[in-house]
Amino acid sequence: MFDSIGWGEIVVLALAALFIFGPERLPGLAKDAAQGLKKVREAITGIREQVSDSMGDDFDELRDLDLRKYHPKTFIRDQLFGDDDAPTVHRGSANGSAGLVNGSTGAAPAAAAAKPRDAATPPPFDLDAT
Repeated sequence: MFDSIGWGEIVVLALAALFIFGPERLPGLAKDAAQGLKKVREAITGIREQVSDSMGDDFDELRDLDLRKYHPKTFIRDQLFGDDDAPTVHRGSANGSAGLVNGSTGAAPAAAAAKPRDAATPPPFDLDAT
């Protein structure tokens, strides 16, 4: 919680609090602050339990979710430089035919699927996607 605050800053804040509030009021303020932090922690724990109870098993999946892979830079980098051999699913229409070129059925001949595209051949162009 206090990763960006060093010991020097904490000492300065404590001395400032001592001068501002005085030695007779400072212990009471520290006690009130500790009780406030305890109540906040209990409230956060209660919220976590409520979310866990209401979401059930989905909450465990969300806890393990790595949000770094959904960062726009990471997503674009994966799309540009990712593995081209993996099949991609296009979500354009109900039958999934939005990614098909010129209304083809998607069944490529075995020779064309096994042969990699050379640099002179442009990639397929989908008019519906642009």
